[in-house]
Amino acid sequence: MSEETKSGEVVDARGMYCPGPLMELIKTIQLKPVGTVLSVLSTDEGSVKDIPAWIQKVGQVHVGTEKKDGYWDVTVKKVK
Repeated sequence: MSEETKSGEVVDARGMYCPGPLMELIKTIQLKPVGTVLSVLSTDEGSVKDIPAWIQKVGQVHVGTEKKDGYWDVTVKKVK
């Protein structure tokens, strides 16, 4: 991950079920300035599809998704 896409903010939604992680992301991203990179940590497998789909729909950037030890790290960048 480049310095530009390295996460500076973490939304820890581990243990939440759909649509909890996405709702936490929406709530958090609205408060952040353009350029903010957020990592959403989620144990809900639905987040792997739901978050990138929402990010694309609203015109933000899905940086990537990484499977970690028992959870996913979905990284997004606020561009507008």
